[in-house]
Amino acid sequence: MSMSLQDKLDAFKADFEAGKPPYSVPRSVIETMRRATAELVASGAAARALKAGDKAPEFTLKDPDGNAVSSAELLAKGPLVVSFYRGVWCPYCNMELQALQAALPAFQTFGAGLVAISPQTAANSRKSVRQNALQFPILSDPNNDVAAAFGLRFALPDYLVALYKGLKNDLAAFNGDPSWTLPMPARFVIGQDGTILYAEVNPDYTRRPDPEDLLPALRGARAAAV
Repeated sequence: MSMSLQDKLDAFKADFEAGKPPYSVPRSVIETMRRATAELVASGAAARALKAGDKAPEFTLKDPDGNAVSSAELLAKGPLVVSFYRGVWCPYCNMELQALQAALPAFQTFGAGLVAISPQTAANSRKSVRQNALQFPILSDPNNDVAAAFGLRFALPDYLVALYKGLKNDLAAFNGDPSWTLPMPARFVIGQDGTILYAEVNPDYTRRPDPEDLLPALRGARAAAV
């Protein structure tokens, strides 16, 4: 039995929070990150995001080569899995992208497409594809506008902005956007009629659903289409 995505994330988090290399972060940094996550959880933001049964917003975003990718065109071919992630700088996101890549053949057996969306620039999306050996489109969402339409965008608190700057994690540069916003990591299955069939939004970026959790929604979508 291979490790679930969450098992891998938990193992990474334990090492990271223990201050192990290569990150070797001090305790104060860990406490600050935990505080920001706890505040985002307490804000109730995740409960305001789109849910199963809601209509998914249509979107057209660019892939790393500058080609426009339209949700309407993708949905004309089959159901769509959409993953919102923070960026190539986030190790949890990279592990999730690798897990989605591993699940891609399973998604395709249900006739489903897969796209991942982050606020980062095209160059950083290319890095995401290269580092994680991805065979699905990575799309850039400038200013997190599509993330906002799904109810996922939030502004980082000032103390977290200061921390990220201190760690040379300059989101304004990564994203080509001075606003210091991110999406809450989220995963959606959208049916061909544009209805959201599965939604998982987590204000704690260290928690992600296993790609296998999406298969029942895809199975249902295929049954409905037949």
